[in-house]
Amino acid sequence: MALNKRYVSLKWAMALVMSGLLSSSWVHAASTSQSTTSSNSKQTSKSKSTTSAKTKKTTAPVKSQAMKTTPKTVAAQNAARDKVVSATSKKPSRLIASKKPRDNPPSHWGEWNGPVGSNPGLHSHAALLLDMQNGEAVYQKNATQVVPIASITKLMTAMVMLDANLPMQEELVITDDDVDTLKGSRSRLSVGARLTRQETLLLALMSSENRAAHALGRNYPGGIPAFVAAMNRKAQELGMTNSRFLDPTGLNSGNVSTARDLAKMVAASYKYPAIREASTTSDARMDVRGRMLEYRNTNPLVRTDGWEIGVSKTGYIREAGKCLVMQAKVNNRPMLFVLLDSEGSMTRVGDANRLKKWAEVQS
Repeated sequence: MALNKRYVSLKWAMALVMSGLLSSSWVHAASTSQSTTSSNSKQTSKSKSTTSAKTKKTTAPVKSQAMKTTPKTVAAQNAARDKVVSATSKKPSRLIASKKPRDNPPSHWGEWNGPVGSNPGLHSHAALLLDMQNGEAVYQKNATQVVPIASITKLMTAMVMLDANLPMQEELVITDDDVDTLKGSRSRLSVGARLTRQETLLLALMSSENRAAHALGRNYPGGIPAFVAAMNRKAQELGMTNSRFLDPTGLNSGNVSTARDLAKMVAASYKYPAIREASTTSDARMDVRGRMLEYRNTNPLVRTDGWEIGVSKTGYIREAGKCLVMQAKVNNRPMLFVLLDSEGSMTRVGDANRLKKWAEVQS
């Protein structure tokens, strides 16, 4: 009995010791956790305080900049806004066109800083710069070589259509016949789209829209065959003896000419106010089948300071390379630019810049 009592007393004593040890361990852990939480809280508070201070430092100058509104900046903003021209009575109400907002040209567009008499270093296979006042060639390179001309064709398309005196507000419908099956080029003018002849001309010249150009020819009296025949007659009338046209778009590589002949075509097209207006329009928003579509001029130079362009047209198919023709002023003298078969997406633009700067130094 006495042994049993001692055993029970010893058992209870061991239980109390173990309980004390566990309690001490739990208190220590809780204390450590509380200390860590307190430390983290202090760091977070310090971080928030630092961030708040940084925010105050960075936001203060912004407020001062926002207050700097001067009459000069207001005038500049008004001038920029005034460059956007909404449709007038000459343009359909569903068309909104902009005339030459200016861009800063990228540095790779071509610089020329050589001495008088040096070569402008053009990358185009054929080129011609012709003075319109005296008819003299300021610069020429392979100017009589017959080559494909791609969408430069559309200047002839525009002249033949305008010569027919067809109603410009007549509505034309894009059909399956206007879809390019030769090159497979894309178009945002879906079959069934309706545009006035004036809108169709704008898209054909400004953004080189192939379906628009084909629709102009297809809606000519006698259709495409009669239209192509009229294109070739017009070429002969202009003295373009080394030129031939097979279609109104330029997708057919059989549309060929020379730089010399194309200078005659550009000079003739400059006499048409509708061509001058459409080919140098910077961009346009047009309602096509309930959708507002945005179009831009394929020649970025019409949006660039330092250029005064009267007529512009670009062109490209694989056989022709990158092409560009323009009527523009150099030192206030009207000049004809022809650049054919350039390699690279911006080479023709770079060549135009180089040729202009070169000509400015020569005179």
